[in-house]
Amino acid sequence: MANTYTALHYHLVYSTKNRFPYLTQDIEARVWAYIGGVARKHGMVALQIGGFDDHIHALVSAPPTLSPSQIAQYLKGDSSKWIHETFPELQAFAWQQGYGAFTVSKSITDVVVRYICNQREHHQRQNFQEEYRDFLQKHGVEYDEQYVWG
Repeated sequence: MANTYTALHYHLVYSTKNRFPYLTQDIEARVWAYIGGVARKHGMVALQIGGFDDHIHALVSAPPTLSPSQIAQYLKGDSSKWIHETFPELQAFAWQQGYGAFTVSKSITDVVVRYICNQREHHQRQNFQEEYRDFLQKHGVEYDEQYVWG
């Protein structure tokens, strides 16, 4: 094959430090938009960014030159710096150290987009810890509960 063709879609999930509810409704739209801009700056396409008070969901299309760990580093690092600069009252803000990254087939990106868009409704029924455990189990990720939450 003469050329390389890829369609790489990642669903990243990560929480605020100690799952503190920093991402309130009054700032979330600005945070989501900024994270979308971070993705563009680093050569990704943000298909949907969203979340809830204590965590983020980012569905991105990325080039093969970016690893999931680089994607998480860019999204978390750049947005953390911006949050500190933009919202002085959030000086204690931080992202949790780890993250989840799950591959998504192009054929179901619309399902994941709807899921991310409905986070406020979804979290009326299920908290973040339950949601995250479900993701790990659904994707066959082995984990030790004592190391998941930090």
